[in-house]
Amino acid sequence: MSKSNTEVEIVWSRTLRTNSSERMLGQCEGKDAIAVDLHHLANGQVVGTVIVLEGSPIDDAALPAILRALDEDFLPGVEIENGGVIFSVVRGRFLANFESTTAVVE
Repeated sequence: MSKSNTEVEIVWSRTLRTNSSERMLGQCEGKDAIAVDLHHLANGQVVGTVIVLEGSPIDDAALPAILRALDEDFLPGVEIENGGVIFSVVRGRFLANFESTTAVVE
């Protein structure tokens, strides 16, 4: 279980960006702590998945402030309060990156 920490400092890095989506990784105390995937929909709404990583110092009480900060810092023009942003929040463990390979057909 995470230690109680409602005010955590998160340093964000954008790891992927397309025309309609982006992925960010947040670190606390130099360690990966939280991952966020944001999808910008055609109707102007943003839907995001927030994954609090196993071992992160982020506890559940800190999440509302983190979600508001994500909205304010990275999503200009949309607001959580008016339904412009929807977040799904998950706690999970990073397993591995799985990458496709080019198959050689003989």
